[in-house]
Amino acid sequence: MAEPKEDSFLDDIEEAAAAEREQMDEDISDEALELDALRAERDALRDKFMRALADAENARKRSEKDRREAENYGGSKLSRDMLPVYDNLKRALETVTEEQRAGSAALFEGIELTLRELRNVFTKHGITVIDPQVGDRFDPQQHEAMFEVPLPGTKAGEIIQVSTQGFMLHDRILRPAQVGVSSNRG
Repeated sequence: MAEPKEDSFLDDIEEAAAAEREQMDEDISDEALELDALRAERDALRDKFMRALADAENARKRSEKDRREAENYGGSKLSRDMLPVYDNLKRALETVTEEQRAGSAALFEGIELTLRELRNVFTKHGITVIDPQVGDRFDPQQHEAMFEVPLPGTKAGEIIQVSTQGFMLHDRILRPAQVGVSSNRG
């Protein structure tokens, strides 16, 4: 009878050890699940953080681009409104005869100085003149054809008359140069 007690005792120890192992496996399993959940949460937060960081960088780049464009092109409406002033001053000087210039030298010198100062202001703010010459090739990116006429001795697409100069603001057209173009086909 003593033997069955020892077996029973050993069985109890084995059962207790098995239960303890099972409990440890359960604890390890719970910890592993919790650790997996924490890793997944960490990965999700890292992904959100990286996306937020990328969005912030994109917003910074966009605002920098917008700032540069506002700086370069913000005054384009005023610039465009000043072009007729330039045209009128230039026309006034072009129509003056030598007799008129001699009689009112100070007046015409003042007009020339005003025109020169206007050109300096244009240059300071990135405005450049598009000044096509007769015989140049028509460029639709910089010129506006006001008329097209067949003119002997010219080639098709050749500028035959310049009505007004054009203007660029940095790399954008403020106003295309207005020109007449030859339509000769031969």
